[in-house]
Amino acid sequence: MDNIKFVAPCLFGIEGICADELKRSGIQKVTAENGRVLFEGDYNTLAKANLCSRYAERIQILLAEFSAYTFDQLFESVKAVSWENWIGKDDAFPVKGHSVNSKLTSIPDCQKIIKKAVVDRLASKYRTSWFDETGPKHQIQFLIIKDRVSILLDTTGDGLHKRGYRRDSTDAPIKETLAAAMADLSHIRGYSTVVDPFCGSGTILIESALKAMKIAPGLQRSFSAEKWGCIPQTVWADERNNCLDTIDRSCEFEAYGFDIDPAAVELTLSNAKKAGVEKRIHVQQRSISDFTADYERAAIITNPPYGERLLDIEQARQLYKIMGRKFEQRSGYSYTIISPDDNFEGNFGRQADKRRKLYNGMIKCQVYMYFKNKPADK
Repeated sequence: MDNIKFVAPCLFGIEGICADELKRSGIQKVTAENGRVLFEGDYNTLAKANLCSRYAERIQILLAEFSAYTFDQLFESVKAVSWENWIGKDDAFPVKGHSVNSKLTSIPDCQKIIKKAVVDRLASKYRTSWFDETGPKHQIQFLIIKDRVSILLDTTGDGLHKRGYRRDSTDAPIKETLAAAMADLSHIRGYSTVVDPFCGSGTILIESALKAMKIAPGLQRSFSAEKWGCIPQTVWADERNNCLDTIDRSCEFEAYGFDIDPAAVELTLSNAKKAGVEKRIHVQQRSISDFTADYERAAIITNPPYGERLLDIEQARQLYKIMGRKFEQRSGYSYTIISPDDNFEGNFGRQADKRRKLYNGMIKCQVYMYFKNKPADK
């Protein structure tokens, strides 16, 4: 099927990164909006986006958009969608969604109306009055904002940040999609050296390695739409083979992680092995107070502990001061640090060369980037 409209929800602040990635992969009509990216394509596009997107949270099919002020309008507009193109006679099709600043405020009522409209449409097409819903799941989602309704079909299942390598994690882990975005902001390439002095469960190191080696983040997992009868299995096989063909195992990338917690060191190594990048990642137990870097060039990318969930605010700020002393301005070195502390730069000891607002889960943060060399003494 051609000309399918897609939506890729993403973390606020990385819409442009997500859109650029889709464009580079050859996907057409890509448009970035607040918290999401729109694009168009076919079944192969659907599979490619799920397998390859490092920054999207999921891939949804945008089936309809319309205004609705009453439940009757909602019912008729949903019933007009060609559900039979996607949902088989035995398939499951649960409904969930959200409503914000709209006349249709009751989520349970919206769910019931949308479900009834889909059932009525499919009943007339399949000439049946009963659906067992024992087949593959087709999650219907709705979003109503200021009386404008979007009807979506989720193709992903578990969120795209669940790559398959991090079944275990340390406290307060960074989301995989956010770690990947930090690697992008740090311009990680196949020749890069990445260092994380607070590596935790190794997410930043692993996402950097996957990016540098051009390993599709979704290769080790499955997706809801893989089970749909309307999509040929050859589509998924072809796109997986394309992903395998692009892997660069000859690149020079190396990553080094440090953490004061020995359990974090073991966990990072375990997760790296699950991700298939263990040969590129080297981890040691080490405090930030003992941090040294003697690499020819390096991108230090890190999510240090802070007072929201780990330590207290004052302890976190003491860490920032140590980091400011240890992270020297050097040729070939860059530092990318995420923190929710508005006074991070004051504690770190110098202003960032560039900043970017992002969200780590529900926590509003800034990514502080340092990449300029120390000015020469006059």
